[in-house]
Amino acid sequence: QVQLVESGGGLVQAGGSLRLSCVASTRTWRTTVLAWFRQAPGKEREFVALSDWSSEHTNSANPVKGRFTMSGDNAKNTMYLEISSLTPEDTAVYYCAAGSTLSIQGGDYHYWGQGTQVTVSP
Repeated sequence: QVQLVESGGGLVQAGGSLRLSCVASTRTWRTTVLAWFRQAPGKEREFVALSDWSSEHTNSANPVKGRFTMSGDNAKNTMYLEISSLTPEDTAVYYCAAGSTLSIQGGDYHYWGQGTQVTVSP
């Protein structure tokens, strides 16, 4: 069983930045892709960004392009999400997910973390 643990969320003012981390307990063929999703209060979960461990294949949602960047540390089994130029609309619980396809659909991911809260004040 693979466990994912997110960290790095918090309260930040608009325009600020955060770095979210996702640590995988192990890596298997079912965890070749890491993705971030988010869910704001009263809204459905939405795709944010994804990357394979080599960062060769990446994708991000239009609302975050140019502001959110994923990077990985293979030695630490950790994937990071650098988020910048934050706005209150970015307030959400951010979830890390692991899977084996480059998919923007949450249902295609096998493992999920518990989430980390990001709150952006005006």
